[in-house]
Amino acid sequence: MAHTATPPPTAGGLTATEHRLSNGLRVVLSEDHLTPVAAVCLWYDVGSRHEVEGRTGLAHLFEHLMFQGSAQVKGNGHFELVQSAGGSLNGTTSFERTNYFETMPAHQLELALWLEADRMGSLLAALDEESMENQRDVVKNERRQRYDNVPYGTAFEKLTAMVYPEGHPYHHTPIGSMADLDAASLEDARDFFRTYYAPNNAVLAVVGDIDPEQTLAWVEKYFGSIPSHDAKRPPRDGTLPDVIGEEIKQVVREEVPSRALMAAYRLPHDGTREADAADLALTVLGGGESSRLHNRLVRRDRTAVTAGFGMLRLAGAPSMGWLDVKTSGDAEIADIERAVDEELARFAAEGPTPEEMERAQALLEREWLDRLATVGGRADELCRYAVLFGDPQLALTAVERVLQVTADEVREVAAARLRPDNRAVLVYEPTEATAPDTAADVADGATVSDTDDDQEAAQ
Repeated sequence: MAHTATPPPTAGGLTATEHRLSNGLRVVLSEDHLTPVAAVCLWYDVGSRHEVEGRTGLAHLFEHLMFQGSAQVKGNGHFELVQSAGGSLNGTTSFERTNYFETMPAHQLELALWLEADRMGSLLAALDEESMENQRDVVKNERRQRYDNVPYGTAFEKLTAMVYPEGHPYHHTPIGSMADLDAASLEDARDFFRTYYAPNNAVLAVVGDIDPEQTLAWVEKYFGSIPSHDAKRPPRDGTLPDVIGEEIKQVVREEVPSRALMAAYRLPHDGTREADAADLALTVLGGGESSRLHNRLVRRDRTAVTAGFGMLRLAGAPSMGWLDVKTSGDAEIADIERAVDEELARFAAEGPTPEEMERAQALLEREWLDRLATVGGRADELCRYAVLFGDPQLALTAVERVLQVTADEVREVAAARLRPDNRAVLVYEPTEATAPDTAADVADGATVSDTDDDQEAAQ
């Protein structure tokens, strides 16, 4: 077999080995016989940051096209074969990658590998105008349902465009614009596939109740003959100053249930100790009902019904901290802004308490454990660290790095980044004076959790 392997390090009982086929495909295996299931996850190193002006949304559109048939699997056959075998599947697109994944009964693993290899190697044989038009309409309808026709639906898109300036590779979100979706041609899609959907631009992770030797034999059998492609265009440079340099504010008047204050801050790149410190800072300030902002705005001042902070981790550009506050009753945005700035200034001066650090680290540790506890989550994390940081083993030790961050580091990153001159702000004002009857009415629409990885899923 044409592959090389790395020794299997361990972390908390979890192991992973890495192999490489002669065509450049990286393969990561993690054996786990706890349950009779296996997960297949395939990450392609292509996302919306690789797109060019006038063709935004092409990465997400192509994710949908990958479910429209290949040389041996016609139409909706990929879904039908996996689901009839007792498995589940999907695909998502983000700024920095596109992924496809199946979780199967262990004895059906070969089927999932064959399906992924068939569309990697032969999708162009089935890609035609009919499938292109079908999925173009699906994506446009998805944009209407998730962005254009829901309260606060375009907030993340607006803030992204404000934080990352015109011409920056992260200026637009993966969903793309209606005009660009209409402009995409069949030849654009074919060129996109040839450029990015090659084995040397992908990482395949297989996790679960597997026989590693047999799994590698199947991978070699189905993927080994797919030729590599060396004409990939690297993404444009995502470098930006650490601080925006001014507060950018926009007032949006729409039919929304209540006033809202949303803000985005530039934060350190993912994969750095500073990013871990920033994640802890946002967790203390806005992670859950025990956070500082929830206690101040919802419990004490009663000016908001929701108040949260989340982090969009990015490797190729500054990450983004996302503040989301929905007002209560007739509360004024100016009062909420003042309270937020007071809490941020106090945190920058004093930092987290020992109790807050312990809680925040425990929350992030639990999230990490939740992801690695499932075969699908572990496969995705192994792919993520392989594609974005070059080393899948980092997935198994990520929480150790978070637990090593000190309270002083958390305070320092908050003081440096969570400042009025480093944020883009959206103020939502309802077009009609409506008073929601319940907090649930107000909380509909875009929220912090919607932007955790800004990914768009296939239908």
